[in-house]
Amino acid sequence: MSRLDRAGIAKLVAADIPPGSYVNLGIGQPTLVADHLAPDSGVILHTENGMLGMGRAADGDEVDPDLINAGKVPVTETPGASYFHHADSFAMMRGGHLDVCVLGAFQVSFTGDLANWHTGGPGAIPAVGGAMDLAIGAKQVYVMMTLFTDSGAPKLVPSCTYPLTGLRCVRRVYTDHGVFLLGEDGVAIRETHGIGEADLRDRLGL
Repeated sequence: MSRLDRAGIAKLVAADIPPGSYVNLGIGQPTLVADHLAPDSGVILHTENGMLGMGRAADGDEVDPDLINAGKVPVTETPGASYFHHADSFAMMRGGHLDVCVLGAFQVSFTGDLANWHTGGPGAIPAVGGAMDLAIGAKQVYVMMTLFTDSGAPKLVPSCTYPLTGLRCVRRVYTDHGVFLLGEDGVAIRETHGIGEADLRDRLGL
C-alpha cells in the first residue's frame, strides 16, 4: 500500500471519530476531515470563530463569504447549526465540552507532547490561535500531519525541540505513513502505509 495523501489521512480520522461526538477541526489539514464525515455520523463540528454544526467545505453556489471556518475556508452548515460570540466559543473549548479536537503539528513527542504554534526559527511567525485551549480542553486530541519534514527528519520524536503547545495531550497521530497510538507505555503502531513496520521503527528510533 502506498503512502496516504491528505484526503486519505482525513478519511482515516473521520472514520475513527465516535458517532455523536462534538469535534473541533484545527486550521490546515484537519479541516479536510469535515469532507469525509458521513451525513448520518451524528458528529457535530465546532469552530473557534463561533459556529456549532459546521458542514463540509462549500462549493460553487454554496459559497457564502460570511460562512467560514477558523481557517477562513467557506463551509456549509448542517440542520440546526448555531452561531455565537467568540468568547462563548472559547468557553466551550476551555470548559471540557469537546469530545475530540484534530490539530496539525510541527512535532509530537513519543509521550504525547504537542508543538504546533511556532518553530522557534528566526523570522518565523507564531500562530497560537486556539491550539493551547484545545490541547488542554478537549477530551481527546488527535494530530494529523506528514510524518517527515521535506528534509526527511521525523516529526514524531522522542522529545519536542520546538516551543510546546501542550504536555502529554496527544493520544493519536495520523500521518501519510501510518497511524500511531500514544500512551503511558509509549508509541504503538496501529497501521503503516507505504513503508514496512521495521523500516518505520528504524527511521523513528522506536
